[in-house]
Amino acid sequence: MKQKFTILFDLDGTLVDTAPDLMHAHNYVMKKFGYPTKSTEEIRNLVGKGAGAMIGRSIWGQAKKEFSKVNDEKIKKEMVREFVDFYAKNIIKESTLITGVKEFLKWCKEQDISMAVCTNKQEHLSKDLLKKIGIYSYFEYVAGSDTFDYCKPDPRHLTSVVEILDGDLKKTIMIGDSETDANAAKSAEIPIILLQDGYTEKKIDEIYHNHLIKDFVGIEKIISNYL
Repeated sequence: MKQKFTILFDLDGTLVDTAPDLMHAHNYVMKKFGYPTKSTEEIRNLVGKGAGAMIGRSIWGQAKKEFSKVNDEKIKKEMVREFVDFYAKNIIKESTLITGVKEFLKWCKEQDISMAVCTNKQEHLSKDLLKKIGIYSYFEYVAGSDTFDYCKPDPRHLTSVVEILDGDLKKTIMIGDSETDANAAKSAEIPIILLQDGYTEKKIDEIYHNHLIKDFVGIEKIISNYL
């Protein structure tokens, strides 16, 4: 049996522009706990490492301290719980598919390509979002930040999914929008297609990538070269 080609997708900023709904959840928590709110564009720079990291980076701003630096464990857990609870109830108010996503997923199905999502969003939130926005059925597996004991940029987040799909790393490509995706793919020795204007503070030339796209229109040409 010929081994299928596999495509691994990031979720936030790659398949779906979730920044508006993440912004509302973020600002709800910030107001409740007495911290400054952020704009949608500012949120795009904070997404990628999970809710806790996003909230922590937002609070400490220029200090670049991660959420784990907060001393009060109770407050940490409460803020993340409040964020996840609010976001779960408002997950698809303003989120939209990135241009060309659905057409590309349909094309991949026609080519018998295996597809999976590797995201640092919690698994249950990821599945709920994918279902409500209408693309869940295209994926054979969804791995969130809490699916394994590790997540991106750890390459095992990617390699474990390929193994579960009975795939071949040499016949796999990653599509993402940030250095978190790129670093995981590079460590796993998987080529990566990078979306420009992703959820990251980094400039394009600071992020490792094999191909650069603005959206999913015409991406079939790139993938065809790997099949």
